[in-house]
Order: sequence, then C-alpha cells, then structure tokens
Amino acid sequence: MGLPKDCEVSIRSRFKKGERNLITDVPGVKVGHVTLKNIEKDIHTGVTAILPHTGNLFKEKVLAGSSVINGFGKSVGLVQIEELGNIETPIIMTNTFGVGTAMNALTKYMLKDNLDIGTTTGTVNCVVTECNDGELNDIRGMHVTEENVLQALENCGDVFEEGAVGSGTGMICMGIKGGIGSASRIVSCDGKDYTIGAILMSNFGMSGNLMIDGRRIDTEHTVPRSKAEKGSVIIIIATDIPLNERQLKRMAKRATVALSRTGSFLGNGSGDIAIAFSNTNIMPHYSEKNIIDTKMFHDDAIDKVFEATAEAVEEAVISSIYHAETVKGIRGKEVFALKEFL
Repeated sequence: MGLPKDCEVSIRSRFKKGERNLITDVPGVKVGHVTLKNIEKDIHTGVTAILPHTGNLFKEKVLAGSSVINGFGKSVGLVQIEELGNIETPIIMTNTFGVGTAMNALTKYMLKDNLDIGTTTGTVNCVVTECNDGELNDIRGMHVTEENVLQALENCGDVFEEGAVGSGTGMICMGIKGGIGSASRIVSCDGKDYTIGAILMSNFGMSGNLMIDGRRIDTEHTVPRSKAEKGSVIIIIATDIPLNERQLKRMAKRATVALSRTGSFLGNGSGDIAIAFSNTNIMPHYSEKNIIDTKMFHDDAIDKVFEATAEAVEEAVISSIYHAETVKGIRGKEVFALKEFL
C-alpha cells in the first residue's frame, strides 16, 4: 500500500515504487499482525512479525546490520547483529513490556524446527524490538501473550494492513496517531531491478513538528505542543540487493535522513533503531567450506541504494500515520488521525 496515488498527501519520489509498495515487494519477505484492542479494558496493543525469508532462518541466516540512532530502547538481539552481522530468526515488533514474552515465544518457535539448538550446536539470537504504547494502552496489564506472537508469525503473508494495527495499535507519532507503515522502491543495478522495502513502527516526535514533503502540517490548534521528544521508532529495511554486513549497517544509518525529513530531531527520550538485511547473501549455519562466497556492492556506486532507502523509510513514516484512525485510549486520552488535519 504505502500512500495511495489519490491521497491528500504525497512525497516526491525519484525511484519507482514496488508492485504493492510494501516491504513484501522484496521477494521472500512476509509480514503478519495480531491486533489486541478492547476499548472497555483500555487495551490498544499487539504484535507484528517480519520473516526475512520463508526457509529455515537458523540454518540459512541473512546478512544484516543495525544502527542505534538513539539508544533509549529495550530491544534484544542487537548485540549479536553488531558482532556477527546476521539475523537467524524472524523479527518481532511489540510494546516495551511485551519484549520478554515475545522473546520466550520466538525462542520456542525456533526450537520447534531446530532440534540441534542448545544440544549439538549453540543457542539462538532472537530479535525482538519495542516501542512504549503506554500513552494509549494499559501497558502495565502486559496483555501480549506467547500465543499472540506465534499467531502473528502464522499470519505472515505478502499483504498486510498499515496504521493502528499489530504492534502499532497504540503508538503515537508527532502527537497524532501513529502505527505501522511500509513502502518500497526499485533500484536498477547492472541491468537488473532490485527492491528495497521498509516497515516501521512510528511512535516518535513532538507534536507540531510533522513535516510532509517539506511542508509543516499544522496540528497545534488541536494537539498541544509536546514538552519533549520521546517515544521511539523501530525501522526494518529489507532488500534483495547483495550487500555485505558492513554495507547493510551503512544502509540502516540512512533511516536517519527519513526521520529528519518528517520532523524528528532524534530527541533524548526517543529509542530510534534501524535494522537492515539482505536475503540474497545467505550465511549457512553449517558449512563444509571454511570460505563462504558472498557478493557485495561497489561502494563508489552505492549512493542510489542510500537515496532509495531514505525515500522508502520517509514514505513508510507518512504511511503509518495516514492509515491510522483516531483512537481514545487509557485515562481518556484521545489521539487524532492525520486525516483530521488535512
């Protein structure tokens, strides 16, 4: 989806969009949600799962890199991504107090199909990311269950909803309703088209700072200006371009450009984290060879990859708030949708 062609907002695009304009335009990538919403009980939360490919991720790891843009966060699995440069599990997004539950569920999910984990080989590095949805959700109730995580994994497919769904159900971005957003871009290299896709959980920024395509959106007449930028954003970038782990880390850093374009200055209390992976370069868990053949991009030609990444993430931010609806949450707090201001 991303932003529809006929919607009230748009961003200038130098690159062609993918067929669905979703991260799942990258071949093999799948996304699934579980949305937990009970207005009477102030529950506005959920789980979103991303599969880097549909095979056995522990046996066939994807090369990856991460960028902790601002480290006010509680995600798990980033240390090993930094050290080894790969991902060996699906990626889970949820709320802050759901991280432990999601970690347990994802571990069990991986153990089920890999009897060697913890016996004849090492353990597994589960990747679970989070944002704090406590402004709208009864976060202290810890409503996310292991079954919700496993169901999100089961729900993974090519097409998924954006806005206030899955892990984005209770998120707030720039003082208005945030959530899940996605977009994709096509990059031509050596006579072949490749895809860069992004999905994010937007929960960052100060009210009154929202920028769309260089234009400030006036929300202050309805939403009081924030005293501080806090919240967080989790950004997942996927590609089928053969990049190595160093280049993927550089790619993840370019998400910062998109946050700045949409009005963030990466405030003290915002946990802003980007993870990038390529499912073309596969690292086998077992190998008879000591030397593994992988491809990489020529660094002097990589600028178009960086530019397309920034563009996809920027549209994903705007798409997350465009598709979200007004929500009234815990303690009577009401957060308006972007469409209320257009």
